[in-house]
Amino acid sequence: MFKLTTPTAVVCHDAGATNIILGWLQAGLCSDVRAFMQGPAATLWRNTFPNKHLCSTLDEALNGACTLLSGTGWASSLEHQARKAAHDRGIHSVAVLDHWVNYSERFERAGEIQWPCEVWVTDTYALDIAQKILPSVPVHQFENLYLNAQVASISPAPCNGTILVVLEPVRNTWGQDREGEFQALDYLFESLNWLWPDVKQVLLRPHPSEHSNKYESWQNRYSMAKIDATGDVAVAISRADVVVGVESFALTIALAAGRPVYSTLPPWAPSLRLPHLGIKQIRYLGQL
Repeated sequence: MFKLTTPTAVVCHDAGATNIILGWLQAGLCSDVRAFMQGPAATLWRNTFPNKHLCSTLDEALNGACTLLSGTGWASSLEHQARKAAHDRGIHSVAVLDHWVNYSERFERAGEIQWPCEVWVTDTYALDIAQKILPSVPVHQFENLYLNAQVASISPAPCNGTILVVLEPVRNTWGQDREGEFQALDYLFESLNWLWPDVKQVLLRPHPSEHSNKYESWQNRYSMAKIDATGDVAVAISRADVVVGVESFALTIALAAGRPVYSTLPPWAPSLRLPHLGIKQIRYLGQL
């Protein structure tokens, strides 16, 4: 197991990189951790390390630290602020990329760019993309222990006609007058009859950054749609025969577990940015 120079400040907000980092910490990445978490990351930390203290401020986490390990999420500026503060203090900064899109933009807020000292990724797809897009930043690939644990805990498909929809905020209207995530949902349900005529239930799993009631009014339009409130995505995948979504990281977990995986990007949306072979796109499978 690779090690970081300690004390290590660990600063996260979004769930993606947090899950990866927590997997490494459980495996002994560093012995002296000073964690500051907000948003979904705080919940994940408390669930994983219920007896370990969380710092109350960013300064408390960074004071005396030799290394900063941070996520690269979209939902806040916390991690950007941490990298900027680490740079100003001369602290070695490591940023974890948990996805395969918008790499440059993850290090910019309000026109201000703050690069880390190095970037960590967890597969060859991300390594190739990061080396091309971030040529001035050293990029290193390490094993995704979180993904391994999730895949190992996923049960065989139940074969009961259940589809799991892993949702996410798209942050793009694709030239329409509605958020992309709802356009993708509508397109999915317009496709159900010809694509999966025997479907019995559709589970809608909101992204950790979304409010739990975001999709309730939409769900009420379809009797077979139900909100999935399970805490663990592996449990949710275990309950489904097929997993669909726009570009969620959860699609890659389902793919690694051997589930059929489909992207719900509608025909007018941009190209699928997930590079993984095996993800089928509904828009190319037939005509509505």
